[in-house]
Amino acid sequence: MTKIQKREHLKALVAYYGADILSSADYYQSDKYIQHGDTSTLEHMISAACLCLQISRKLRLKSDEMSLVRGALLHDFFLYDWHTPKSTRPPHHATYHASYALKNAADHYAINPTEAEIIQKHMFPVNITPPKHRETYILTIADKLCSFKESVSKPFYYDIVQELKHDK
Repeated sequence: MTKIQKREHLKALVAYYGADILSSADYYQSDKYIQHGDTSTLEHMISAACLCLQISRKLRLKSDEMSLVRGALLHDFFLYDWHTPKSTRPPHHATYHASYALKNAADHYAINPTEAEIIQKHMFPVNITPPKHRETYILTIADKLCSFKESVSKPFYYDIVQELKHDK
């Protein structure tokens, strides 16, 4: 498989597993908020979903790919600007944003228990309860890698992120 074919396959998998999420206007609210550098929260979540699949497949991990992608697409679905002063946003963003994201995800989409855990526990070890599912560990690693890359450059899979944003 060529590099272009791999990229298209990755994009197709994210689009397939996250079809209901990626086609929802509610999801695109997260594009209004900056996550890291000049990367929006929406772009960060899509990038993390792509990287999760890459990690899982590269390491040949047996994972529930659908839950992995859906959890990654919703892991930061907290819908507020965490860069504003604490008086105008929920406090303690690092430790509590996963709970806000989980509530919003459950309010907007049908999520399963694995997806809920991915969202709730993706900040491990900041959130001290360890995950039970390997999918959560995969996202935890992907999230940290994406956050670092976005702080210094564009997100991973920038072209896929832009295409999925515009395919809606």
